[in-house]
Order: sequence, then structure tokens, then C-alpha cells
Amino acid sequence: MSDATGAPTLRGAAVGRRIGIGLMYGLWKPRVLGAWRVPAAGPVILAVNHSHNIDGPMLMGTAPRPVHFLIKKEAFVGPLDPFLHGIGQIEVDRTTVDRTAIGHALGVLADGGALGIFPEGTRGEGDFASLRAGLAYFAVRGGAPIVPVAVLGSTERRGRLIRGLPPLRSGVDVVFGDAFDASAGDGRRTRKALDEATLRIQAKLTAHLESAKRLTGR
Repeated sequence: MSDATGAPTLRGAAVGRRIGIGLMYGLWKPRVLGAWRVPAAGPVILAVNHSHNIDGPMLMGTAPRPVHFLIKKEAFVGPLDPFLHGIGQIEVDRTTVDRTAIGHALGVLADGGALGIFPEGTRGEGDFASLRAGLAYFAVRGGAPIVPVAVLGSTERRGRLIRGLPPLRSGVDVVFGDAFDASAGDGRRTRKALDEATLRIQAKLTAHLESAKRLTGR
């Protein structure tokens, strides 16, 4: 749910987490590795690869903390609009500098919450090959560590009943990596500093994804 200003609330995200747990564990068989690496309190950014539509809900249902995701505004249609806002998710217009979404995301971090971001911006190969600068901006500006997350297995096979989803009761791996600081430690927030941070982040996320694939055999 949102507060009087439209900002997402922890209570709403907590409701979303409970729904996510029920759906993800009821429909599939998540195997969660390294969840203890997510800081138990304080601001944190969960950076997850994005190759399937269930990746976000899967993280919401398996993360040890409620997560506020930045989600493209195109998803907020019909009954999904009040539902997504109700569970503390953040609507973002990717065609412009969405200052409202930026403010809400920084507000989540300022309140010590967990912000979920797809660093690649859109669903694709899920290999972190093309990172946007937004992740670096929120990490540096919000003073939040980044926890890399790899969701693996969501695209391996198509379900028989619903072709657009993985087979029901199939296994999906969610692997959390070590938290890291994206900044250079000098307090700079210039464009150059953000570009440098983006390169550091990409290297960390790619290394985690490769490690997660070796660990899970996927």
C-alpha cells in the first residue's frame, strides 16, 4: 500500500512478500541459496537478473526481507494497478527522468528498506551484459550496499498448461551473493563517478551469475 503522498510502505511490501511466498512455493519449487547474505536491517539494493516475468515475484517470495521493486509503468494496467501499488511496488516511467519514482526509491532506502532493481532495465538474456546507470545512482546516492541475485531455471522449459510460465512444480534456483559497496569511497557523485561505479557493479554481478551457475549446475 501507499501512504498519503503515494509513497510505498513497508506494510504493503510485507503483504506482497506473504503473497509471493504462497504463490512461488505453491506453484514451483524454489531452492534458495545464500539468503543469509542479505543484511538483516538497513538500506539494501537487491540487483537481480531478468530473463522471465516470474523473476521479480520469485525474488519477492524468497528474499528474507520485504522488497519494493521498481517496475515499468506498463505493468500497472487494470486491476494490477491498485494491486501493485497496494503491495508497495514503485511505478516508473522509463521514457523520461521519473522524479517521482526516483524520490520513492530513495525514500525506501532512507527508511532502511530493501529496493529491488532489474539492472538491465528490460527482460532479456538475464546475463547482466547491458547495465543501466540507474543502479549505480541509487547505490551511491542512497548509500546502500548491493546484493547480487541470480534467478536460474525460469526459462529452461515451458509449462504444458501455461506456455508462458515454467512447468508447475519445477525447480527454480535463487542465489544471493555477497553484499558490496558500489562507490569508490571518495563521496563523488559526478557522471564520471557513476559510470565508473556502473562498470564495477557489472563486473560484480557478472561474476556472481557465473558463480551461481557453477554452484547450481545450470
